[in-house]
Parts: sequence; C-alpha cells; structure tokens
Amino acid sequence: METDSLIEKLSIISVDDMRIYSYVIPRDYGFAPNPFYGYCTLATCKPDIRRLASIGDVVVGTGGVPNVNKIVYFMQVSEIVSFDQYWDDTRFLKKRPRFNAGVKQAYGDNIYHRGDDGGWIQERSHHTHEDGMMIQDNIDTDTGKTENVLIGEVFSYWGDKAIEIPERYRDLVKTGPYHKCKFEDDFVEEVRGWLMKQDRGVIGDPSHW
Repeated sequence: METDSLIEKLSIISVDDMRIYSYVIPRDYGFAPNPFYGYCTLATCKPDIRRLASIGDVVVGTGGVPNVNKIVYFMQVSEIVSFDQYWDDTRFLKKRPRFNAGVKQAYGDNIYHRGDDGGWIQERSHHTHEDGMMIQDNIDTDTGKTENVLIGEVFSYWGDKAIEIPERYRDLVKTGPYHKCKFEDDFVEEVRGWLMKQDRGVIGDPSHW
C-alpha cells in the first residue's frame, strides 16, 4: 500500500521535469546498484548521475557486451541523502558490508562516512583492498563530485535475468562510458510507462556472483 502511494506521488511529476539517466553496467555484483533490503541504492560509482539526478528521475542500467540490449535494473529516485545520512540511517544498516554473513551482505554499498577529522572513512568493502586498506582512486571517484546517495523504493532489478529492451525503446541504450539523458518527452513518457508495468523488486541474482 505504501509503495502504491509512492508510485502515485511520483507519477504526478511532469515529464517535463523528469529525466531518464541511462548507463552501462559492465560488472554487476549487486554493489552499484545495491538492490537489497527493500531499497535500490546507488551510493558509489556514477558520480555525475548521483550529482545531477532529482527526485522522480529514473535511472536505468543496461548490460555490457553481449547483453547491450538488455536492462539490468531501473529505479525511480524517491530520496537523495548524503553519505553521512546514509551511514547513520537505521533503514540502511543492513547495507553496511559484513564479511561473515554471506555474499549479499559482503557487497553492501553503505561504505562512506566522515571521521572526527572531517576526512573520509572508506569501510572494508568491494571498493577497498581485500584487507580493508582504502583505495584512494575509488574514494576520489565516489566522493569527489558529490556526496549524494540515490535511493529508490520503486525499482526492478533483473540482474542475471536481464530482459530484452523492446526495439522501439533501444535509443535508451548507452554504449561506452558515462551516461545519456537527452530524450524527447514522448519517449520518456513511453519508457516510464513500460517500466512501471514490469514486475518489481529483486528478480534475479547479480550476474557476476
């Protein structure tokens, strides 16, 4: 019922005010995005999307070669928080990585928060060395342009069960790095309608598990 109310609230957002951000997911570990525990979150990688996206926007991840015409996930942004807010929020404690609780927990994306000196703490995770030593390049990429974490409660994550994108929506596909978000309003409205008809939640496992 709460999800239905959220969908209704988000659907009021005008197509003129909504964007679709599409990018390629070359490696799918359930880390970026992290679709588990009731929320799809983008807390690492794709700093430009995390910086630019607004509530109501749709983020789409498509497959790498040979699955370039398949969709791995979509989420509609329902909330945007900072790294510190994400770290402290009790809703997302399960998204903090743990390495003694199974593979899903190990790929948690709630990894950044500031220390007492104001510097970044990068918790042991998929973005550190195996021994937990921080990787500065990943810190710079993840935190350098924005502190935004995107949260979606309306989402479909297909993972290794990625589905074919209908031919009429193939312009959605971005090849190579970065992202694309310049689409005509009619196209945005049609794609949003198609996405909202899909089964929701976690449908498949990450393809790189």
